[in-house]
Amino acid sequence: MTKSIGTTDRRGFLKLAGTITAAAGIAATLAACGNKAEEKGKAAEKPAEELPKGGTITAGISYELGTNGYDPMTTTSALTIAANWHTLEGLFEIMPTEDRTCYAALSKDAEPVKVDDTTYEVTLRDGAKFHNGADVTVEDVVFSFERVLNPENKSLYASFLGFLESVTKKDDKTVTLKLKYPFSLVKERLSVVKVVPKAVVEADPKAFDANPVGTGPFKMTDNGAASAKVVFEKFADYNGPKPANADKMEWKILPDAATRTNAITSKDVQAIDSVPYLSIDQVKGSASVESVQGFGLLFMMFNNGDNSPMKDVKNRQAALYALDMEKVVKTALLNQATPATCFVQENHRAYKKAKNVYTLDAEKAKKTFAETGLTKVRMLVTNHDWVKLCTPILKESLEAAGLQVEFTEFKSSDLYNTIGQSADWDIVVAPGDPSVFGDDADLLLSWWYGGDIWTDTRMHWKGTESYTKVQSLMSAAAQTTGDEQLKAWHEIFDVISEEVPLYPLFHRKSPSAWDAASLPGFKPISLTGLSFVDVATTKA
Repeated sequence: MTKSIGTTDRRGFLKLAGTITAAAGIAATLAACGNKAEEKGKAAEKPAEELPKGGTITAGISYELGTNGYDPMTTTSALTIAANWHTLEGLFEIMPTEDRTCYAALSKDAEPVKVDDTTYEVTLRDGAKFHNGADVTVEDVVFSFERVLNPENKSLYASFLGFLESVTKKDDKTVTLKLKYPFSLVKERLSVVKVVPKAVVEADPKAFDANPVGTGPFKMTDNGAASAKVVFEKFADYNGPKPANADKMEWKILPDAATRTNAITSKDVQAIDSVPYLSIDQVKGSASVESVQGFGLLFMMFNNGDNSPMKDVKNRQAALYALDMEKVVKTALLNQATPATCFVQENHRAYKKAKNVYTLDAEKAKKTFAETGLTKVRMLVTNHDWVKLCTPILKESLEAAGLQVEFTEFKSSDLYNTIGQSADWDIVVAPGDPSVFGDDADLLLSWWYGGDIWTDTRMHWKGTESYTKVQSLMSAAAQTTGDEQLKAWHEIFDVISEEVPLYPLFHRKSPSAWDAASLPGFKPISLTGLSFVDVATTKA
């Protein structure tokens, strides 16, 4: 049985802590599939000072605005996060490209100043202004961190900041950061909090959510809610390290795969993300195309609560053994993904093959289901275009293992709203990718296994023996470095590969297409979205 569920109330959903759409991630290794690589390479290598100035960048974005807005405390959708790369800044920022360069943004210095093992200081860059003309103050920085850390705000970003005790004002230009314990990734982690103007947010939080005021090189002039087009203009008073080259950007919201393909092949736009896998060869005839392997994944999440037979780890493991992932990758994704052999992808620097690797073993799955008595599951899936190619095969695999599958398809926001309100489900299949915020193992693990929103509200795993063990290991790993830290992460990978409260099915490649001749400096990324930081255009 397949059902389609309608749109939910926007503010009500935000109270449940927002949606995670497939915010796809950034990774390390490029897998070229374009036919204009040489031209693209020459454009990308041009020094920033030699890039042309002015003109308008046009693009097609595959994800809709959805139910959550742009507020960097709550937003997790691909479209809004990509927009915020260009309009907002943290004390430090991480480039959304393969090199993952972490640079000083609102910080005056290249690194946080270490006072002692648990104390750091950051001084603001001189002359930084918000888009409304107001100066950036230390009070704005403290406010920005406090609102993320406040449990009442239910920010998913708080799970990245477990090491942070407080952020306080030292003087008119400097903040002091107190840590709960020594932590090796302070600079990178500070980038997840974007600095926002306290006065503007407090005056009207809803208005800020719809039209954020930031300090980035572009300011938004149309949020796309009515026009289906997000429009930006160059921020004239920007004085940071990544100034805009173009005068304007126009992003058309094009969730329909055919429309997006036509937009790039007809040169109606200069770039698109999420090139439909079946259209890659077609698009190569008129644009550069490249697929970037990243952490971005499709996961299977189980209801670990008392309301579901998936509380039994045997059923969770059997469901994964039932899946024909080779067929999914080959047939649905045209080999633009790799079946998971670990929580992180194989080209990740922390990768180690996990203790349990789930390859198709239908007989083992059948035998286990017979032993546990499981005959039926309720499976909820999202309706993203590439996900819809995969989920029917997953359903067929479970049915081939002897299960009756009640199959319900949702918009992503509706799915998370539904499971937040009801525990009457067994399996969720959805895309996700927190590596847009950073790609170290601590951050990636913290997203799903660290905070209450996922572990308690969604997968109902909190409080179990395996949950407690993972929290202990994550805490230990966060407080060490080098080989000792890597060893702890590997132990966590093994534990979650055995307990599988939520686990990746595959890590996918993200194909982008762009007109290399008119977009000097453009680089494809492994996330669903596009980055035009350090990019110029030759078009008026």
